[in-house]
Amino acid sequence: MENPDTPLEHVQMMIAKACKVARRNPGELTLIAISKMHPAAAIEPLLAAGHRVFGENRVQEAQEKWPPLREEHPAVQLHLVGRLQSNKAADAVALFDCIHSLDRPSLVSALGKAMDKADRRVPCFVQVDVGEEPQKGGCPVGELPALLSAARKADIPVAGLMCIPPLEIEPAPFFALLDKLARDNGPDDGSWGLSMGMSGDYETAIMLGATHVRVGTALFGKRD
Repeated sequence: MENPDTPLEHVQMMIAKACKVARRNPGELTLIAISKMHPAAAIEPLLAAGHRVFGENRVQEAQEKWPPLREEHPAVQLHLVGRLQSNKAADAVALFDCIHSLDRPSLVSALGKAMDKADRRVPCFVQVDVGEEPQKGGCPVGELPALLSAARKADIPVAGLMCIPPLEIEPAPFFALLDKLARDNGPDDGSWGLSMGMSGDYETAIMLGATHVRVGTALFGKRD
């Protein structure tokens, strides 16, 4: 696909190239198309092209936008990538197939109760504050073992770790840190995923072990 016709084809080509350099199988990568603040009309071309994994930042926006799209495309997997308020835990468990922003004990408690009530276990990535930026959310690195222990006790399936590196700083060291934290705290079989990399840096993230890349602008263009 040397001359991609669409943004989706271009991103897929770049993922394949990064995987080739990293000697990885592109099948190991999940491309999450971040459709936040984009209308259904912008999402439909990706659905028509066969893409089925999408991400949203806000529960309410996803509730308004996705039910009719999922009726037509039931195989869609919907990921919540934005910060989650504890009082929205039940709504998130009902709507999303994966949550990428588990970051504090109060949310562990709220999600555990919501999953018990719904009898539905939703895989969660634990968001880590690798850049020490509390405003972004994320569990401080030093508190990660305790949070993981709490998640296990609440019977929350941990899919891996997630991070958002600081803006305008080389992201590679932060991606490498997340990979190390996963190896130090995750299962021995290395089955944890790494949710890291966005439109500007997903190729770097792939080189450093990302399993899930969250790409919005490169697929949909800039938001209004």
